[in-house]
Amino acid sequence: MKYPEEAYQKIKNSLPNDLCLVAVSKTHPVEAIKKLYEIGVRDFGENKVQELSQKVPLMPSDTRWHMIGHLQRNKVKQVLPLVHLIHSVDSPRLYRELLKESEKQQTEVGILFQIHIAQEESKYGFSPEAFREFIRKEVLFDHPYIKPRGLMGMASLTEDNARIESEFAFLKQLFEETKPQAGTDWKELSMGMSQDYGIALAQGSTMLRIGSQIFGSRQY
Repeated sequence: MKYPEEAYQKIKNSLPNDLCLVAVSKTHPVEAIKKLYEIGVRDFGENKVQELSQKVPLMPSDTRWHMIGHLQRNKVKQVLPLVHLIHSVDSPRLYRELLKESEKQQTEVGILFQIHIAQEESKYGFSPEAFREFIRKEVLFDHPYIKPRGLMGMASLTEDNARIESEFAFLKQLFEETKPQAGTDWKELSMGMSQDYGIALAQGSTMLRIGSQIFGSRQY
């Protein structure tokens, strides 16, 4: 898209003031990211550690980078110093790797737990049952470096809006269910992308991840 700043502003103006709009910049050049930075945008989403590590040094230090893609445990060491928030903590093993590496690096980072709410098996995430079991066993909320902030989920890729709505509503319910043991930092519900963010917004999303409606189709 030739003018991503105009597209961003149009979406932003339609949203509540306190909602975080993450501009998903994966596959797009730094020049396009800088156009948004110049109008005050600070939150950008990437899904590959290699691409993220190339872009971070080219942007000002107050840029807030969001890791939104699947994160392999062997990339944790590399990604920790680069990001503001990891949306895709999808297993106990990844969570424990983050604990271990954050202590080594003495690096603080926010995390969201990814829950599998879609009908496609290809998507990552805790099953709701596995997540409930995980939080019963783990002491999540008093670690000096890893800061759980909430949940993330991706709805089914479908034209059935009722199904998308029910999946987002379920994630919101799980988020609220976890709140009593989570404390005051449990504030973020990251759900909604270019094709379904209106539905996510109606179901209580606090953070949208929008790429193609801002930057245009992906550039490979």
